[in-house]
Amino acid sequence: MDDMAGPSLSERYLGCLVGLACGDALGGPFEFRSRDAIAREHPKGPREFTGGGWLSLAPGEITDDTQMTMALARSCGPGGLDMDRLVAEFLDWYRSDPKDIGGTTRSALARLAGGESWEEAGEAVQREAGPRGAAGNGTVMRCAPAGMRFRRDPAGLVRASIDSARITHADPRCTWGAVAVNQAIAHLLDGGETAGAPAAAIEGVPEKRVRDAVTSAAGTSRDDLRAGGYVLDTIRSALWCLANHGGFEETVVAAVSLGDDADTTGAVTGALAGAAYGIGAIPARWRDAVQHRDELERLAVSLLTWSEA
Repeated sequence: MDDMAGPSLSERYLGCLVGLACGDALGGPFEFRSRDAIAREHPKGPREFTGGGWLSLAPGEITDDTQMTMALARSCGPGGLDMDRLVAEFLDWYRSDPKDIGGTTRSALARLAGGESWEEAGEAVQREAGPRGAAGNGTVMRCAPAGMRFRRDPAGLVRASIDSARITHADPRCTWGAVAVNQAIAHLLDGGETAGAPAAAIEGVPEKRVRDAVTSAAGTSRDDLRAGGYVLDTIRSALWCLANHGGFEETVVAAVSLGDDADTTGAVTGALAGAAYGIGAIPARWRDAVQHRDELERLAVSLLTWSEA
């Protein structure tokens, strides 16, 4: 944005959801690719919606990251987060035979489909995982709407972030990881500096492993970053990209260039960068081509409206 005042609140809201989808769509074709292989093919980083990859995506097509985000956004209204609506949205999506669905998410949604309550399904999957837990990044990829809806209600943000996470991922690294990402998003939506995002993220977070991932992110070397499916790796990588790059495009390209779970790292980074820089900073060639842009924008406007009510 050239405006010295920076993007407006509405531009930040639009940027957050559309930015998440753009990061997802940019990264989807590179999921499970190594960063070295990506660098050989794209020395300046992936900068176009190429399509392809193991999911045979069309250029601009989103994946489960954005699909589940939209389900959560549709479940947030003037009364807050409707968990019954969220269960129904997730089950409708689960039964639609999506191209991709994470293992922990699949296990939890299968339990929901079998009649278990949302309070029990994620907990049961967690118990089955044993002492190491099931700490995948399926919560942080989709959590942004809770941060947007409850931007002005810190306690509500924590509660909605945890509940919308534990429906599939009850591990405290996942639930409190979602809180941390959403607190960073709320900070950025309010016009906070990117340098202040880590401190905002860990405010009141009791889970030490999440706090450590957040506070160590900016100073981690790129070679030491991991960008696989572990939730704390995703949080650390997304915050590293935000701290060490300027502008939306450079930040998201850096995230996707890390490879491995490139769509999720791209999605989380895209949500953060979109909240920081606004929709006007997202390249038009991405904004115009990303799947479901119109609905994403409608949902962003609704979330802003409900957050101000």
